[in-house]
Amino acid sequence: MKRSLLIAALSTLAAGSALAQSNVTIFGRLNDSVERQKVGSTSTTAVVDSASRLGFKGSEDLGGGLKANFIIEHGFNTDTGTVAGSRFWGRESTVGLSHPTFGAIRLGNMAASEAYFATADYVSMHNHDTGSSADALYEFVTTGQLQNAIAYTSPTFAGLRADVQYSLHEAGTVSRRALALNYDLGALHLGLGHEAATDTDRKSTALRALYELGAFTIGGYYERTTGDTFKRNNFRLAGMYAMGASEFHVNAGLAGDRGGVDNTGAKQYTLGYNYNLSKRTKVYAFYTKVDNDANATYNPGGFVTAPTAGQNLQSFALGVRHNF
Repeated sequence: MKRSLLIAALSTLAAGSALAQSNVTIFGRLNDSVERQKVGSTSTTAVVDSASRLGFKGSEDLGGGLKANFIIEHGFNTDTGTVAGSRFWGRESTVGLSHPTFGAIRLGNMAASEAYFATADYVSMHNHDTGSSADALYEFVTTGQLQNAIAYTSPTFAGLRADVQYSLHEAGTVSRRALALNYDLGALHLGLGHEAATDTDRKSTALRALYELGAFTIGGYYERTTGDTFKRNNFRLAGMYAMGASEFHVNAGLAGDRGGVDNTGAKQYTLGYNYNLSKRTKVYAFYTKVDNDANATYNPGGFVTAPTAGQNLQSFALGVRHNF
């Protein structure tokens, strides 16, 4: 009898312990395309990876609404099997706490600034702002990533959410900071992003708007970069028409001359088509082109050959993307 009671007690404790464990989710994306690229007068046929990744995320309920959260995300190139970048968990590696009343705090390495996610990334609808058709004109003052960083996300109140990030000056690295505001009002979605770095007085501020009107979605952003010789204006408009499993996309961007220097601007155009085989899998096609002025070298990435000053880039692509 005593043995039965002991076994029952241990079983109860084990069940309680299991309930306290983190709930872990495995997620990722595989995204490849076959492309005919042209940089200047050089043409290349290539298989191009568009930001494939593998990640693990989880949370533990600590009681009273408080949760412990983590995420680690690895970027890799499906076309070669190599690590994307020099760090295995380079896309993201953070740990933190969250509460529905007080918001969330994260510590660690963050994939990109929330300012970017609130503006340029939000309107890049056709291929998640990745690969050769990514936005070549957005100015990453934070270099696209925040390391040794602290971030706070507020609760959403009446459709408004705020994000603040600060990358500490550690081991000789440069401090960077970002602020983002997102506001949702039915079909209207607004965003504000601000980035700054301490090594210069370089700053970037962007405003974004997106509106859903039945099968149509239209959006765009305006970005102003200041500091040293970096003064520049950047505009982008994007549109999508959805019809059943099909999506038709178009976007265009215009970057002005940088710091008053002539012929340092560029234009970018993209036409895209997605066919959604399921919620997780799509096949797609796009044509993208970057027209660089004589002294500009804008490059969205994903091109086998990097441009020299004044060279234009273009690509025809057929691809498949699967999320899990």
